[in-house]
Amino acid sequence: MSYVLGIDGGGSKTVCVLMNDLRQVLGRGKAGSSNYQTIGIEATLQSIQSAIHHALEAAIITNTVNIDAICLGLAGVSRAADIEVVEGFVKELQNNKLPIYWAFQPANIVICNDALIALVGGIGQSVGIVVAAGTGSIVFGRNHQGYTKRVGGWGYILGDEGSAYKIAIAGMNAALKSYDGRDISTSLIEGFKQHLDLESIEDLIEVIYRREWGVKQIAALAPIVDFAAASGDIVANLIIDDAVKELVKATSTVIDAIFTTDSVLEVVTTGSVWRGRCNIHERFAASLVRKFPNVKVIFPRYEPAYGAGLLALQTTQN
Repeated sequence: MSYVLGIDGGGSKTVCVLMNDLRQVLGRGKAGSSNYQTIGIEATLQSIQSAIHHALEAAIITNTVNIDAICLGLAGVSRAADIEVVEGFVKELQNNKLPIYWAFQPANIVICNDALIALVGGIGQSVGIVVAAGTGSIVFGRNHQGYTKRVGGWGYILGDEGSAYKIAIAGMNAALKSYDGRDISTSLIEGFKQHLDLESIEDLIEVIYRREWGVKQIAALAPIVDFAAASGDIVANLIIDDAVKELVKATSTVIDAIFTTDSVLEVVTTGSVWRGRCNIHERFAASLVRKFPNVKVIFPRYEPAYGAGLLALQTTQN
């Protein structure tokens, strides 16, 4: 029986699954961040090692286990320089004192970005599209021929349309415009005041600028817009509609690039934006299906680490 490791590494956590060739997860381990660009190479390697160790512990592996393949799907890994760094991680892992016999060849090492493993895990196979809308946003697709297309993922300054960050920014902007009298009345003013315990919406200046809030803190305000939209607020609903339009446009661009307009395919949606109360998932699905009737929009079937495991297993079956 073949055993593989699938690793999902991001800015907040690292997840590792130990899988067999029946696609069964035998153990799952979790550790801290593994984005080497923000925490450094040594700390990233420690997180990956820790996640692997915890996965083996969860599987109750007492003897040395043969690992026939490994896939590391890490955030921000796309350039040749990034792949070279991750290849270094694999070499270091093989020198570590983990209870593992590394039985694989170079062909059994898969290094990719987290969008691919989110696609494979979300759908359960490597063909389709993933629309990730969380703090940031990105759309990534892969067709039967292996061609891929990415749209977005340019960060909060240059892109991330349809993300929680952009929804939150639009919400605060709309609240201040309404307060100025430049736009119609909106419940977003009271929504931000109550959530942030502000005496006046003018105090947003102190919160955003003087406290030096980061992207994640601002993105965490998106549910205020979502709640207002679910309650029927016109301004909030226009913001959500704009987010839907951007995500549909990005997804349509991927379909036009690597699929045909009549392709039968699944689009998996991942990220916090899709869990809102205002039916953004349903709005997105309805709009996309109007353009591409053979598309099915789904929530993830499996987690990204499982997708990494499936990609690792593929290398043992070729």
